[in-house]
Amino acid sequence: MPAARSPRLRPIAATAALAAGSLLLTACGSSSTGTTTTSGAAPIPTQAIPAVQADPALAALVPAELKSGGKLVVGSDTSYAPNEFKDEKGKIVGMDVDLGVAIAQKLGLTADFQSAGFTDIIPGIQSNKYQLGMSSFTDTKDREAQVDMVTYFSAGTSAAVKKGNPDKIVLDDLCGKKVAVQDGTTQADEIKDTRNPDCAKAGKPAIPNDGDRFALQTDVAQSLVSGRDQVMLADSPVVDYALKQTGGQLEKLGETYGAAPYGVILAKDSPLSKAVQGAIQSLMADGTYKTILDKWGVSAGAVNTSEINPAGKG
Repeated sequence: MPAARSPRLRPIAATAALAAGSLLLTACGSSSTGTTTTSGAAPIPTQAIPAVQADPALAALVPAELKSGGKLVVGSDTSYAPNEFKDEKGKIVGMDVDLGVAIAQKLGLTADFQSAGFTDIIPGIQSNKYQLGMSSFTDTKDREAQVDMVTYFSAGTSAAVKKGNPDKIVLDDLCGKKVAVQDGTTQADEIKDTRNPDCAKAGKPAIPNDGDRFALQTDVAQSLVSGRDQVMLADSPVVDYALKQTGGQLEKLGETYGAAPYGVILAKDSPLSKAVQGAIQSLMADGTYKTILDKWGVSAGAVNTSEINPAGKG
């Protein structure tokens, strides 16, 4: 992607561990149950984030109809650990979730996270089904034409292969290789719009089908572990998390590239956008933002400022 999901990604065996977001992968194909590999599974952090006090000045920016309802409904694709996923009890957790809860508290509201398909979130914002979308959305000009994006994090694209790189994959040349991505992500767009055209110019075979595309990111990782695909592309924090979860079955390929900001999604020209930006900036100032990122092990993606629709300003 230029980092993060484009419109974003993920079969893993249906086990309780997977439901917990632990991404414990099977040794068989993505459609089989196989034997679950549990070694090296990273535990879900249990650190509680202290409640945030409302900021009266920011709360004053919240539209009256939202104040009266008292909550922000947030759409999130809950298959993208560690940013947003479900724990063993089915509760939606993750970096984006903790941050969304804190944003709502700054505004004197509560956050109601609802699981949604990644490609359904922007339409859901436009139809007012959700007030916010928090699902590792990379900020792009195309998205800013449809919705407002308030930035809060920076991520790049990373690649992973089977341990030892048995197929001798080279990140700069994936032509003809089987590449797993989540459908609608910036990585999927990268294959279609950049990598495959470059392969054609070089007279090399294309990445088949513009990538092996999955609705869920968990399925992307599973396809690599099972041997269905040779390499996967995803957001850098997601690949880092998958490496921990697969017990040494995968390794990172090359360096992270294409860093770009994540953005909270809101309706185009929403009066709430400025309030959300202010809330994020305030959370950065009071240390809550850092506490949340540290909890989930993603502090490398921290940014110092939050902006509204910066991609269109460049």
